[in-house]
Amino acid sequence: MKLKHKSLPRPRIEMLPLIDIVFLLLVFFIYAMLSMAVHRGMDVNLPGSARATHTDEAPLSLAVKTAPHGLEIYLNEEQIDLDDLENRLRHVAGRVDKTPSPELLLFADETVTYQQLYQVLDRVNGAGIEKISLQAESEKP
Repeated sequence: MKLKHKSLPRPRIEMLPLIDIVFLLLVFFIYAMLSMAVHRGMDVNLPGSARATHTDEAPLSLAVKTAPHGLEIYLNEEQIDLDDLENRLRHVAGRVDKTPSPELLLFADETVTYQQLYQVLDRVNGAGIEKISLQAESEKP
């Protein structure tokens, strides 16, 4: 006796749900990348401001914090001394940006005094950098 064996149809891989998942992942990672902070990883408690706005990333980032022995200054995540700040800024600004005056993002901790901030700003100005953006956190209403 001969049995008829029905052959099953070949399995198909549906592409539309796969494409939907890929686009969903793409949107997620793009959104995650765009929502990252501008600051480059230094932990600084920024002062609050009612009119703080988001600033596009600049090639130079300067973080200033108070420490028991004085100021801690980080230029693009590299710790430097206040006395060496002007020379390092001249060197890095000439290497990063070929414009006469590159932009600098200044992240000053809320515990930095007005006098200490002006010591840093004097050295930044002495290095020939005129475009300085002071960063602040948005105040919660």
